[in-house]
Amino acid sequence: MSIEEKLQKLEITYEKVEHSAVYTVEEAKEKVPKIDGIGCKNLFLRTQKKECFLYTLPEDKQINLKSLSDQLGVTRFHFASPETLESVLGVIPGSVTPLAITNDKENKVTVLLDKELKDKKVLVHPNKNTATISITYQDLIKFIESEHHKIIEI
Repeated sequence: MSIEEKLQKLEITYEKVEHSAVYTVEEAKEKVPKIDGIGCKNLFLRTQKKECFLYTLPEDKQINLKSLSDQLGVTRFHFASPETLESVLGVIPGSVTPLAITNDKENKVTVLLDKELKDKKVLVHPNKNTATISITYQDLIKFIESEHHKIIEI
């Protein structure tokens, strides 16, 4: 089932735009047609204990991974390898999105959502970096919960 089909099944309203492939926030700012919402960056992180986290935050927000790991009480974060990304979330670098948890059948990933996104529309990829969708923060939570993944709002 496609992401769009899952969103429709959950009765989640969304807007979608197609565009050329983007791999960075800077490219997305240039190439993604204007659509209502806050651009997001998505960091796929692992701890030294091999715990997986997907952190969705505003595209221009800076983050200190050491402070974040301390805040969550986990061993130090590092970026997961492209191989881990593909094996766990089924996407490639540049396509990381909280919607990719649909591919995490073993529930290995904890989703971290930045509180600055609350009550806003967010822009995320539908598991491929050639499209962007706009959905509300609440609907994003609804989607994640439907996939039975843990969410931490930070």
